[in-house]
Amino acid sequence: MEDHVDTPPERSPSSATGTRILTVPNAISVLRLGCVPVFCVLVLGMGNRAGAAILLGVLGATDWVDGYLARRFDQVSELGKILDPAADRLMFLAAVVVMMVDGSLHAAFGVPMLVREGLVSLVVVVLAGLGARRIDVTFTGKAATFGLMFALPFLLLGDSSVGGGLVLRGIGWGLGIPSLVLSYYAAVEYIPRARRALIEGRAPASS
Repeated sequence: MEDHVDTPPERSPSSATGTRILTVPNAISVLRLGCVPVFCVLVLGMGNRAGAAILLGVLGATDWVDGYLARRFDQVSELGKILDPAADRLMFLAAVVVMMVDGSLHAAFGVPMLVREGLVSLVVVVLAGLGARRIDVTFTGKAATFGLMFALPFLLLGDSSVGGGLVLRGIGWGLGIPSLVLSYYAAVEYIPRARRALIEGRAPASS
């Protein structure tokens, strides 16, 4: 009779990757987080609105990179699920606040953005505390964020010394106003999703 040796079950690559910290997507997210103080210094410390606008535009245009790499190369991790949206939200909030302080963004436009972000963040924290499952971002929400992240660089660039300020600001407002309205529509769209997430998250697990 052959000897039989029990071996521990092998973890799948995806489950092992989920606990990893040092991944390329996470490094990109950390790099994007590190660009937040650079943006603040460029605007408030150096008065370099053009440089800050370019940096903000690049960060907005490459927002998808870390998420794409994580999925493409099976490097999705629990840390990445926190870092990626945290980098997006922190960059967005920093841009709005800094531009309002700098005077390149009118409060009538900036305050509604901050209010919306604050409400969404509060709801996310409350739902998590109540045991709701994670809610995926909708296409509407992504489109609104994408539009706002491109509106802000145009508005900032329009107040810089590069010239063509009227045209640049016009593009910024043309992108920003519809995107802001869309962001509030997306927030309303999350209400039934949040209700379902709460019910499903608190439902007893089936045996």
